[in-house]
Amino acid sequence: MNAAMLLTLGRSTAGGLSPPRTRAALRSYLRALLALDTAVLSLAVLVGYLAGFGIGSPGGTELPHIMLASGLVLAWLVSLKAFRCYDDRVVGYGADEYRRVSVASLRLAGGIVIAGWVLDVGVPRGFLIISFATGVVGLELARFAARKRLHRFRSRGRGWSRKVLAVGDTAHVLELVHTLRREPYAGYQVVGACIPDVLLAPVPQRLGDVPVVGSFRGIPAAATAIGADTVAVTASGELTATRLRRLGWQLESTGVDLVVAPALTDVAGPRIHTRPVAGLPLIHVEAPEFRGTRKLVKGLVDRACALFALTLLLPLLIVIALTVLVDSRGPVLFRQTRVGQGGREFGVWKFRTMVVNADALLAELAAQNETDGLLFKLRDDPRVTRVGRLLRKWSLDELPQLVNVLFGQMSLVGPRPPLPSEVARYDGDVARRLLVKPGMTGLWQISGRSDLSWEDGVRLDLYYVENWSLAADLTILWKTFGAVVNRRGAY
Repeated sequence: MNAAMLLTLGRSTAGGLSPPRTRAALRSYLRALLALDTAVLSLAVLVGYLAGFGIGSPGGTELPHIMLASGLVLAWLVSLKAFRCYDDRVVGYGADEYRRVSVASLRLAGGIVIAGWVLDVGVPRGFLIISFATGVVGLELARFAARKRLHRFRSRGRGWSRKVLAVGDTAHVLELVHTLRREPYAGYQVVGACIPDVLLAPVPQRLGDVPVVGSFRGIPAAATAIGADTVAVTASGELTATRLRRLGWQLESTGVDLVVAPALTDVAGPRIHTRPVAGLPLIHVEAPEFRGTRKLVKGLVDRACALFALTLLLPLLIVIALTVLVDSRGPVLFRQTRVGQGGREFGVWKFRTMVVNADALLAELAAQNETDGLLFKLRDDPRVTRVGRLLRKWSLDELPQLVNVLFGQMSLVGPRPPLPSEVARYDGDVARRLLVKPGMTGLWQISGRSDLSWEDGVRLDLYYVENWSLAADLTILWKTFGAVVNRRGAY
C-alpha cells in the first residue's frame, strides 16, 4: 500500500475549524503555488506576445493586444482554479495534479478558439500557440519544482503535511504507520491512534512511538484533542459500514477529512476503479497485463531506444573499454548468468569492475555482507578495481546491457535481474518478479539501489510487475538520471 491508496470519503465544509498550524502551512504553500503559476503564465504570455503578433491574420474586430495578453493570464488562473488545481487533496502528490493543469489549459485554449470564431474576434494564432505551448510546459515544470521542494521539507519533518489519526485494529494501524512513514514526502504524518479497546493504565498506551489517544467511541474528540486534520480508517472488525457512515456524519462539523486505507496493497491508481453498486463503493481492480499490444509496443520502444543509445554512446563505450583494459588485467566485459522472464537464463553484459578472481574471493568476504536477504553487498569491496569504483559510482558499468535490451533479453525498465542462486531460494511471491523482463533500471534504481533492504527491493519490484505502464517507464527513466547524478546507493 502507498499513500495514493488512501481513499477520501468526505470532507467537512467547516474548513475554518481545522487545526490552525496545518491550515496556515497549507495556505502558505497554496499562496506560493499561485504566485509561481502567475509568474510562469505572465512569462509565457509575454513570450507569445513578442513572438506571435503579426504572425496570424486577424479578421473582424481586433482586440487591443495588451488587454488580450492581460486577460489571458487572468482567464488562465481562473481556469486552473475552476479545475481544482489548488485543491489540497490534489497538490503535492500523485499524477492528478499534472493532469488537471494540462486539462485546464487545453480546455481554456479550446474555449478561446471557439469564442473567437463565434464572435468573429481576431486572435493571432501564433500568439495563442506559443503562449499555450510555453505556458503548459512551464506550469508542469513549476509544479514539479514546487513539489520536489515540498517533498524535501516533508522528509525533514517540516512543511505542510496532514496530521493523521489512525483508526483500526492494532496490527493494521501499525502497518499503516509503517507504510506512511516509508513515504514521508507524501505528507501523511500519523500523530495518534484509536484502537478498539484502550487499556486503563497509569502510563499512556502507545503503538511503537504513536500514542493511543482513544477508542472507537470517541474518534472525533480524539482527533480534535491531538490537532489531527485527517482520520485514516484501516481494517477492523468492529468498524461496520453503519459505524463508518456515522463517523463521517460526526466529522462533518469538525473540518477533519475522513479517508479509508483499504486492505488492498501496492496497486497503482490506473488499475483501480471505484463504482457505487447498491450503495456500496466497490473497488474494482483490473488484472495486471503481462501480454498484449501494450507489451508489444513496450518491446519495440525498448529495442529502438537501445539501438539509438548504442549508436549515440559508441565513442564513450570505446573510451570506457580502453580504460578498463589499461587499469587491470583481464577482459573488458564481464558476462554473468542471470534469470529473465519466465525463468529463462541469459548472459548479462557489464564492463568489468572487479579483479578476475572475484568469485573465488567471495567466500572470504561473506561474513562482511552489509545487506540482508539473498544479496551480497559490501560498500568497500576490496575486489573492485580503481576504474571499477568510478564506473559503479556513475552506473557506467551497466551500459553494455543495452545489447541485452536490443536482443530482447532485458527491458530498459523492469525488476532487477536476479542470479540463478537467488531464484533457487525464491518463495511463491518473490517469483512473480519473473513474469516480466528484467530492466536496466527500475523502481529499485531510483529508490536507493544498494541502500535498500532485501524486503524493500522485492516490494518495489513486485509493485512494478503488477502496475507497469509506458507512462511509468518514462517517469522512471527520467528519475534514473537524477539517481545516477546523486549517486545514492551506488557502490
